[in-house]
Amino acid sequence: MRASPASDPSTLPAIEPLKVACASCNLRELCLPVGLNAGELQQLDGLVAKRRSVARGDHLFRNGERFEALYAVRTGFFKTCVGSEDGRDQVTGFQMAGELLGLDGISSDHHHCDAVALEDSSVCVIPYAQLEGLSREFTVLQHQFHKIMSREIVRDHGVMLLLGNMRAEERLAAFLLNLTQRLQARGFSASSLVLRMTREEIGSYLGLKLETVSRTFSRFQDEGLMEVKQRQLRILNQAGLQALVNNSRC
Repeated sequence: MRASPASDPSTLPAIEPLKVACASCNLRELCLPVGLNAGELQQLDGLVAKRRSVARGDHLFRNGERFEALYAVRTGFFKTCVGSEDGRDQVTGFQMAGELLGLDGISSDHHHCDAVALEDSSVCVIPYAQLEGLSREFTVLQHQFHKIMSREIVRDHGVMLLLGNMRAEERLAAFLLNLTQRLQARGFSASSLVLRMTREEIGSYLGLKLETVSRTFSRFQDEGLMEVKQRQLRILNQAGLQALVNNSRC
């Protein structure tokens, strides 16, 4: 288990008052407030009272730290990872705006992974004990929270499928399609994106070597499926990528 950072205030991520309430947040349809009425939203606003800034490369939380809150990503991008026996980090997920971090800590009251910002990011801090109490009062909030947890389970199953049955090109195609679909749901382009993660991090997540990821990107570009310029990526043939994924399910 890694040691927690020193308690020097200059080393701690900034916590600031929440400037935008859930009721007016443009991510509300992707986050916890779905289906709440005005009065319920006001109470949720009182619960989500803080926003925390996390600089690129800094930890939101570390493996082994006490679990006290969930974090709704407001801006930016995160990765979750666990340390392997050989000292390397195994990436277990990538989280973007509107998604929750910290669900791993519910079962044991301690976090079981690291959450690291891939760019300057901000999160809404949701104290879990208070969220539990509010969820018992508002069944709609409880239902939405269960849906979010279910979404995480489905995503984990998808990763297991990637690692178990797909070839390298099928894994990368499925990853890129999932990424663009999630970005599109947040109002971004369905074809052009900036990869916030490195190829090495993608390889760790997909169970592929760095060389394999780089070679597969080059192959996709040569075949006219996409255009890649460093981290700038433009999908030229989404149907072609989808055909690769569909073929793996045949």
